[in-house]
Parts: sequence; C-alpha cells; structure tokens
Amino acid sequence: MLRVKNINTYYGQVHALKNISLHLRAGEIVTLIGANGAGKTTILNSLSGITPPRDGEIQFEGVTVNGFSPDRIVEMGISQVPEGRQVFKDFSVEDNLELGAYLRYRNKEKKSDIRKDIEDVFGLFPQLSGRRRQMAGTLSGGEQQMLAIGRALMAKPKVLLLDEPSMGLAPLVVQEIFKVIVNLRVKRSTAVLLVEQNARAALKIADRGYVLETGKVILEENARDLLENKDVQRAYLGRDKKEIWER
Repeated sequence: MLRVKNINTYYGQVHALKNISLHLRAGEIVTLIGANGAGKTTILNSLSGITPPRDGEIQFEGVTVNGFSPDRIVEMGISQVPEGRQVFKDFSVEDNLELGAYLRYRNKEKKSDIRKDIEDVFGLFPQLSGRRRQMAGTLSGGEQQMLAIGRALMAKPKVLLLDEPSMGLAPLVVQEIFKVIVNLRVKRSTAVLLVEQNARAALKIADRGYVLETGKVILEENARDLLENKDVQRAYLGRDKKEIWER
C-alpha cells in the first residue's frame, strides 16, 4: 500500500533522513523506534507532504506522491495526527470533527455520509459524545488526543500516521487509545504508522517495527522479535519499567 524508497529529507542544510526505505501493508500496524532526533517525526512529515524529501520516492497505492501538497495526500487517503494533539481549541468538539471532513465537503460528498462518520467517531470515543458543543480547549489531554484522532479519521484515511499519541497521558487513557488503534485495524483495515515514546507498548500492538538511528534505518523486524532483541531492550524498552498493559 505505502512504499518508501531511499528518501532523503533535509531541514535547510541538515540531512535529517538518509536513504530511508520502508513499507506498510493494508491493515498493518508498524511502529518506528528510536531516540529523540532519530528522524521518526520527520518520516511522518515527509509522508504527509509537510517536509517533502529532496529525492527518493514515496509511492501510495502505486502512485508516486512526491511533490503532492498535504491536502492532496490527505485526499488520497493518508492522514496524520501530529504530536501535541493540536486541536482547534476555540472550536467545539463537533466543529473540529467537521473540519476534519473539510476536503469531503469541498468534493461535495453527501452531508448525511459525513454526519454518519461523525457519529461513528463518537462511537469510538464515547467520552466525546457528551461534549459535542464543548470547546476543544477545555477538554482533558486524553480527550483532546481522542478528538485529534477522530478528526483525522473524518478524512476516511487508508493510512493513519500517529505521532506520540500517549505523550503526557495517564496509563489508563493510553490503554484506551491503543485499543482504539487496534480496533481501527480490525474493523476498518486502516493501516497505522506509529511513532510512540513507549516503545514496548507500541511493539505489543504492532506487526512490525523499524529502528532508527541518526536518520537511518538500522533494523527492521517483526514486533515480537524486536521485543526480544537484547540490544533493542537495552536501548529503547527500559526493561525495569512496567508496561502499561500490566497496570
């Protein structure tokens, strides 16, 4: 579904991604593991057109999308949930979801279909249903993260790019959000590319993972093998820390 071939992305003169190659199959959950500054967020931004690579190739469903604008990429079926949630704080919960469907409105999709999808989001996140008219900025951090994911889902993505969805959230809230991520794969066949500070939790729900170091992929394996890899355990998994599912 999504294939990245030898992309190089720069911030000015800084070479952030160095010949990155990876792939994502339909309905698959893949996580990116690495220290801060390894290039994980830059990969997501390259895929979504925010920080386009200078060279290499990004293919989505057989179409090369290099140079496409972010809105065109969303329209094709790739949506990103940015780090820090970034909801529209002065708009209501429902208005945020409506904004997530902006391109669908622009393409004159039936309003009844969009309304149905809004209700589907409230089904995924029942906590938001009773806060439809509440300003997004007054929600808790966990509720804002749910809203950010729901807003991305309103574009009906085939691929969801998730950047640090657990950051700053209580373990029980994180567990709930991760269950929704798994549910998206099971019920919608949505593929997920996940950047997550809790690498152990991410690998628990992922099919595969890529380990990044200073802008390069240094290892690709299935998630179970990465969980058992001694070097990965020492560097990224914090074996002395309890994993959220055990709380």
